[in-house]
Amino acid sequence: MAEDSSRTDFMQGNEACVEGSLAAGVKFFAGYPITPSTEVAEGLAARLPKRGGIFLQMEDELACISAIIGASWAGVKSMTATSGPGFSLMQEGIGYAAMTETPIVIVNVMRGGPSTGQPTMASQADLMQVKWGSHGDYQVIALAPSNVQESFDLTVDAFNLAEKYRVPTILLSDAEIAHMRESLIIPEKVELIERKEAGKKGEGPAYQIPDDIVPPFKTFGHGHKAFVTGMTHDRDGFIAPEDMTIEEALVRRLNDKISKNEDDICRVEVINPDAKKFIICFGSAALAAKEIAMNNKDVGLLKLKTVWPLPEKKIIEIAEAAESILVVEMNMGQLVREVQRLACGVNCRSVRFYPKIGGDAPRRNEIQAEIDRMGD
Repeated sequence: MAEDSSRTDFMQGNEACVEGSLAAGVKFFAGYPITPSTEVAEGLAARLPKRGGIFLQMEDELACISAIIGASWAGVKSMTATSGPGFSLMQEGIGYAAMTETPIVIVNVMRGGPSTGQPTMASQADLMQVKWGSHGDYQVIALAPSNVQESFDLTVDAFNLAEKYRVPTILLSDAEIAHMRESLIIPEKVELIERKEAGKKGEGPAYQIPDDIVPPFKTFGHGHKAFVTGMTHDRDGFIAPEDMTIEEALVRRLNDKISKNEDDICRVEVINPDAKKFIICFGSAALAAKEIAMNNKDVGLLKLKTVWPLPEKKIIEIAEAAESILVVEMNMGQLVREVQRLACGVNCRSVRFYPKIGGDAPRRNEIQAEIDRMGD
C-alpha cells in the first residue's frame, strides 16, 4: 500500500484558499485589501514570490481585475480576492473576461451589505450579482465552500474549471467560512487541468472539449497572432459588431459551453436522498442544516457546492420526490426563487423559505423550527 503523503493542518478558510491556489499552480495575484478576504492576499504576498510567482497590491479593484486578465493572456494562472464592494467594481472586467474567454479565478468573500454594510459579518446576498452582475448574456462558474476543507478543494476546482472552459470562475465564500478554523488535509499533489493552447498537441480534459465549444488559447509571446477584444468578434478575434450572425453564434457558444456541461461542472452533497422533507442551501447556511440531516433520516439535505451553473437536474430530482422543500439562505431570497421555478415545473407541493440576515449564520434550532412547520 502506498504511503499517504498528505499532511493535516489547522487553519482558517481564507488560509485554506491560499493553500488551494498554490496547489493549483497560481503564478500571479493582484489584489486590494478588503475585509473579510484580506488573509488571502496576505498569505499569497508572503508565499507566492517564494514560488516564482508575482504578487501585486493594486490601487483599486478595477485595476485588480484588469491585471489578472492580462496575466492570464501572458500564460499564467491568475487570481484576485475581494468582498462585495470590490466585487461590484470588478463587474465590467468580469464581463470582458467572459467575452474574451479569459481563465481567471476571483475569490469573493461575501459580507453584509448594501454598500459598506457589515465588513466583519457574513452574508450570502451576492449570489445573483455573481451571475448577472455584468451586462449581456454570458455564463460564469461559481463554487461555494461550506467548510475549511472545501475552501481548499474548491479553490483547486475553480482553477481547473477556469482553464478547462476558458471562463471567469468565482469562489463564493463568506465571512463565516473565511474565518472559521478547522482541520485541513492537504494532499501532496492534486490533479490539475492545464489550458488547451493553440498550436499544441496536448492531452487531458481541456483537450477533450471540442474546439467549436472551447477554442484553444493563443498565449501572448508564444508565436500566435492573438486578437483580444470585448467587441463582437469572429473566431479569429476580428471585430464584427454589426454582424448579427456572428453575434448570435458567439453569444450562444459562450453560454452553451457552460450550460451544456452541467454534469461535469456541478458539485453537490446529498444526505438522506429518500427523505420527504428536504433542505436546500449552500455555504455557511449549510453548517447547521447538515447537522440536522446527519441526525434525522427523515430530513434530507441538498448542499450546493456549485451555485452557477445551478445544478438544475439535481434540484428537479429532489423536487420530484420530496413533499416539501425548505430553502435556507442568508439573504432576502435569491436561491429560493430558482428552486421555486424548478420545483413548480414538477408539481412539488411546497417550497418554504427561511431568510437569515444580520450577519449571523442560521442556527440549528432556527432551521429545526422551520422544518417542524413544513407539515402545516
